[in-house]
Amino acid sequence: MTMPRPARAVSALPGTRGPLLEGLIGSLLLLLGSFGVGWLIAVSPIARWDWVIRLRTESDGVILSTVLLTLGGWVMFRAWLRLGKALGEAKLHTQHDDAARAGRHDLGTGKVQWPPGALKTVNIAVVLWSLPQLIAIPIFSRDVFAYLNQGRLVLAGQDPYVTGVSALDNWFHLGTDPVWAEDETPYGPLFLWIEAAVMRVAGDAPDLAIFLFRLACAGGVVLIMIFLPKLAALHGVDGARAQWIAVANPLLIISFISSAHNDALMVGFAMAGIWYAAHGRGVLATVLIVLSIGMKPITLVLLPFIGLLWAGPGSDWMRKLRYWVATAGIAGALLLGIGLAQGYGFGWVEVMAGTGTGSVFWSPVGILDGVLSGLLSNLGLTHYWTLDTLQLIGRLGSVAVVLWLMFRGSDQKITQRMMWAFTALVVLSPIIQPWYLLWLLPLFAMTGIRPNWQLKWVVFTVAFFLTFGAADQLSIYQFLELDQQMELLSLAISYVCLALMALIDPGTRWLVMSGWRRRRTPAAQTSAEQPADADEQLTPAAHADSGPAAAGREPESSA
Repeated sequence: MTMPRPARAVSALPGTRGPLLEGLIGSLLLLLGSFGVGWLIAVSPIARWDWVIRLRTESDGVILSTVLLTLGGWVMFRAWLRLGKALGEAKLHTQHDDAARAGRHDLGTGKVQWPPGALKTVNIAVVLWSLPQLIAIPIFSRDVFAYLNQGRLVLAGQDPYVTGVSALDNWFHLGTDPVWAEDETPYGPLFLWIEAAVMRVAGDAPDLAIFLFRLACAGGVVLIMIFLPKLAALHGVDGARAQWIAVANPLLIISFISSAHNDALMVGFAMAGIWYAAHGRGVLATVLIVLSIGMKPITLVLLPFIGLLWAGPGSDWMRKLRYWVATAGIAGALLLGIGLAQGYGFGWVEVMAGTGTGSVFWSPVGILDGVLSGLLSNLGLTHYWTLDTLQLIGRLGSVAVVLWLMFRGSDQKITQRMMWAFTALVVLSPIIQPWYLLWLLPLFAMTGIRPNWQLKWVVFTVAFFLTFGAADQLSIYQFLELDQQMELLSLAISYVCLALMALIDPGTRWLVMSGWRRRRTPAAQTSAEQPADADEQLTPAAHADSGPAAAGREPESSA
């Protein structure tokens, strides 16, 4: 009698060691590059280290740092894609072994899950690739420096919903972007307490403050890592694959750890709230969503759907109305209590209503504004009104979509309705920052991203924002006059890396090239050759069409 062999260690899953190490190398390259072109403020002791001075004040140091930072992002990107491919192939190896032991050779349609240990492998990748970013100089954004001065505002007894950071002495020395000088904070009331607590502990040590903010954001990432696979399982989606798509990708690690965006906490609390609402624990779910709103108020849009999840599938309209009232009542009472305790009331509501001035060129509103204003300008007509008008249309349209999804749709797809409502708010806004994608990606991943154009669109979007962030967010001393040259250098490196990975690199080109050739049957493939549809290996075919009701959920759960 043959004894079963023990399960392999997580790191021994076929092909995963290489991507894990490669991603760590990429993260270390990002770390090194950040010392030369990251957002380092003059009052930081690090700015007086001899080798850092050389990197930041000499042309060759800036060039080297730009190359390291840009390459680091693409090495992490390649490792991310290779990790997904390796886990997909490990799934096929397991499938082959199971079929052989059962005397079968029909490998099915790819509906099996990734192999045991895949989720742990993805989690190891996230941790391993994130650790160097805990001590990196902030890159891709300097919003974290706004947190420092907003925390100082709170400690000084000022109202950040009324007063800009320019009311503080020496505010500019802490690296806050001048656009924040007169602007009120757009963040939720609970995050103001976190900002104040960090600045009370850090005092005059900005580097310590940034590290503490990163630890808080890492807590948000941990929440996502805990609840995303659980929510994916409710929808019949492979939790390991959802984790790989949404959390292991380099854009999330850079945006939530390197840049220390408080969006990590917002998303983490939201995912936890959705999980508990789907299991009938509506009070706890509402409290968690309030915590999410307390980081960034945009997740207010989730509350009506939390009420629907709490009410459960098949509820009549009177029951839904009662749970809507209960959800709103709990959330309103908590937010009122927070406002009274702080003394700021609901000032964040007024700020939220007034945000959204300007636009970015990749947002739908920004694209339409560019086309319409350009056309009117060529015709000799005034076009100052176009952006405001399109912004109003976008807001009204997003509200209409949210209301429609609140009242229409299957009770078995409440989380999908929630996802599209949240998406409408983001996509129809004139301002879409790179990390806004990360608000939505966990929701799409948990309900199912198919291994076709959907996965390719995610990868393309991550690649687009990596290219933009690496080139646009370089901190270079003005006296060097290298800003434009380094932007072009970073873009050139990104374009070359993208071309190599898309067309030549066998570890990554599968994603681009798959789907263009006629698919062969599994029997015609060998373990050594590259299948025509390699991305078909990365997921079970059962996705968003199956809800928790079909996944054997607990009696009180619904989603």
